[in-house]
Parts: sequence; C-alpha cells; structure tokens
Amino acid sequence: MYDLPSEEVGESGLPDEFHPLQATLLRLTFQPFTYPSEQVFSGMDLNIYYDPNNTRRYKRPDWFGVVGVPKLYEEQDLRLSYVIWQEGVNPFIVVELLSPSTQKEDLGEIEAEPDEPPTKWQVYEEILQVPYYVVYDRQNSSFRTFHLQNQRYQELEILDNRLWLAELGVGLGVWQGSYQKVDRLWLRFYDASGNWIPTPEERERQRAERFRRLLLENGINPDEV
Repeated sequence: MYDLPSEEVGESGLPDEFHPLQATLLRLTFQPFTYPSEQVFSGMDLNIYYDPNNTRRYKRPDWFGVVGVPKLYEEQDLRLSYVIWQEGVNPFIVVELLSPSTQKEDLGEIEAEPDEPPTKWQVYEEILQVPYYVVYDRQNSSFRTFHLQNQRYQELEILDNRLWLAELGVGLGVWQGSYQKVDRLWLRFYDASGNWIPTPEERERQRAERFRRLLLENGINPDEV
C-alpha cells in the first residue's frame, strides 16, 4: 500500500481515505466568531462554478469556507454546487490537500495552455480572488498559506504550525489527536484562546465529562445514575 500510489500522476483518480476525513474535520470546526452560524457555509468536494459565460468551467476544492451567505441555499435547500453569480459571495478560504496528480497545479507551478481552462491557482487568485489559499501536505504534516495582497498571492510565514485569521476570529493549525479513531496530525480550526474548536462529538464527550465530575464532587457515583 505504501509503495503503490493511490492515484497516478496525470490521472483524475478518486480521493483516498484521508481526503474526506480531513475535509469533514475542517467543516465541523469552521466556526468563525465574527459571523453568525447561519451566515457561514463550507463545502467539501463541491463544484464551484465561476464563469456565467461558460458553465462547463468549474473547480472542485477539497474544502472551502464562505462567510456572509446563508448556510442553506436561499435559506431552504442543500446546495448541489456553489454558483458564484447566483450566490454573490466568493469563498474566503480554500484548502487543497496535496496529491500526486494535482500538486503542481495546486501550487501554481504550471499554467494553462491558451485553449484550456485556467488552473486552480489562476481561478483562486485571479478570478475568485480568494483571500486565503491553503495547501496541506499530509506526508510531512505541514501546510502553506497564500494571502491575496495587491491581487497576487504572497506566502505567509507559519509559526508553530498555526495561523491566525483575524477577519474570522479563528485560527488554522495542525493538531495531533484522534479523529474517527485515527490518531495522526490533522488540520483544524482553533479559537482566540488557542483551544481547538470541538466537533459536535467532542463537545458531547466534554459535556458528559463535566457532568461526571459534577456528580463526583457531590459524592454521587456516576455509574449508579
């Protein structure tokens, strides 16, 4: 398994097990404190249509976050895709998980031929002008972040594998822990106190642990409740 690639370079392939798990963890912990929860949307492996004059053109980030749009499309339905000219708001942050077939395009190391659609990098930087573009390399468990400045991406310095996003009131960092019973380094969001934003499952466990401690403090055996 470790010697054979999960996908061939140049072939589209399908994501390995890591991609959906990592994208889901980002979705569950993306809770900007500067926006109400009903005005936050995040997409996983969802088409972003960006050209109203050519509706066959789209990009499909591993994960992206948008603020200032309803969580549900027109506040009533789950999205089948994210259509820029209908939504009226571009993604604020995009995360791509590096893989052999897409790494050069993800890092802006190749340019599209004149008769081909623009690359991901070109779409995120020039067309959608996504403020923060992140690439995560699970092989060395590190991420790189590019910030849009003067309409061009400039790489930001990452300290201690953490990056604070002041506009959203959250940070993005690498966490060592167990998610879905897989212990490894994961990319996830943290709050202003530096604490990792819990998933609903983690929040429920924390609530149960607090209740257990409360019972013990009052001399009650939790196993008998």
